[in-house]
Amino acid sequence: MKIYTKIVATIFITAGAFAVSSCTDDFEQMNTSPNKPNAVSSAVLLPAGIESSVDRYWGHRDRFERINLDGGMLWVQYLARNIYSDEGDNYNMSPAYYTNNWKGFYNDALLNFQRIIVQSGPEGTAPNTNYEGVGLVMRSWVFSVLTDLYGAIPYTEALQGTEAEPIYTPKYDSQEEVYAGLLNDLKLANEKLTVGGPAISGDILFDGDILRWKKFANSLRLKLANRQAVKKPTESRAVMAEILGDPATYPIFSSNEDFAALHHTSVRPSNNEWHEVMIQDGRTDWNLSKTLVDKLQDLDDPRLEVYGEAVGGEYIGVPNGLPDAIATTYLASSAKLGTYFTEPTTPSVIMTYSELLFILAEAALDGDISGDAQEYYEQAIAASFDQYGLTMPSDYVTAAGSATKENILTQKWIALFGQGVEAWTEYRRTGYPVLPAPDTRAIFMNDGVLPTRLQYPSSEYSLNATQLEQGITLNSGADDKKTKMWWVE
Repeated sequence: MKIYTKIVATIFITAGAFAVSSCTDDFEQMNTSPNKPNAVSSAVLLPAGIESSVDRYWGHRDRFERINLDGGMLWVQYLARNIYSDEGDNYNMSPAYYTNNWKGFYNDALLNFQRIIVQSGPEGTAPNTNYEGVGLVMRSWVFSVLTDLYGAIPYTEALQGTEAEPIYTPKYDSQEEVYAGLLNDLKLANEKLTVGGPAISGDILFDGDILRWKKFANSLRLKLANRQAVKKPTESRAVMAEILGDPATYPIFSSNEDFAALHHTSVRPSNNEWHEVMIQDGRTDWNLSKTLVDKLQDLDDPRLEVYGEAVGGEYIGVPNGLPDAIATTYLASSAKLGTYFTEPTTPSVIMTYSELLFILAEAALDGDISGDAQEYYEQAIAASFDQYGLTMPSDYVTAAGSATKENILTQKWIALFGQGVEAWTEYRRTGYPVLPAPDTRAIFMNDGVLPTRLQYPSSEYSLNATQLEQGITLNSGADDKKTKMWWVE
């Protein structure tokens, strides 16, 4: 499904480099080749943007760019490092980590989606409401990832380097402003997306199924509304009521057949990024965290056999934050990552049906929507089991406990395994699950504070310093890994 996309990604990344650079008219004329097209179709831009953004979010095969494996998956204690603990597990990270992910999401993903929106819009060169709607959904998702990673970001003035009046030093918008814009754009996307409307191609996410795009748009909108609900309860409840009150206009995920995930092939470079890192590259740097293993064993949770692989008939987890000399002693005896996640065709997950049900359970518990929180909670757990072809044990909910805030978020953490960035965001927002006290042998950087955000890249300090300073002010804290996000409860 993805085989050709690496080639087209390179085509537009090169074009994108020119798009964000300032140059004179003469320079543009001198460097315009008559043998190369100036326009790139949405059918080419779409798979390039989807692949680059989802691969980066889920895994990424390059060192210092693995935001999930060397960030979220370690910080929420799904995995632990058995070597190179200073690459995420002890809360330290290379400055290249901040820069590469910032650059990748903006240059390799958002530029593609922005071009689709512009050229597919009513005033564009190739009007197509469904391409426009899909571009809005993907642009909104990537911007949501960026703001949840860094805080304030260039948003309203971003991606305008090729406009009639180009902006090369875009201003920063607060998280509150970004969220408001994303919620509006997702509503607009749902309006643009028309089942039975103009056809699209190059859709490697939903294979041109516009109804599934509408479901993703509205499910993502519910997630963002729920995330900001403590800060903006009236607005968030209005969004949720609008969507849930009119399912014909605002369809959402309704089964495990709906959720958003990028499927892969067994052919490189279209394989699962985790397969590339751990099988093709032979990296064995990660084992299951003791925190995850202990929790799943306490619950007698069958998902442990999917998430991990026993060694010598036992599941032994590695404590997080151990110095290399100690951590390496666990390499041969501790539980490995389950083979399901290292298969070449394992999908890269963006948002699941189970996640949506947990969102609804929390919203119902908080009184933001009507409905039975316990019922949503049980459905969410069952959907997570079903996602892996498992059946929830009949006594599982008794062991997990009733639908309290802590239990909903703890079960959500278990279900989000693999989506470390998302689980990290939920932990920062709610403080759940309650993580155990660190191992006495562990040594953590960042004053022992689990990272709350990524620092801004050095490129922003050199190229957009004035606007960056305003962005830091909008975060109400220093540009470090301890300043809290706006939506923290």
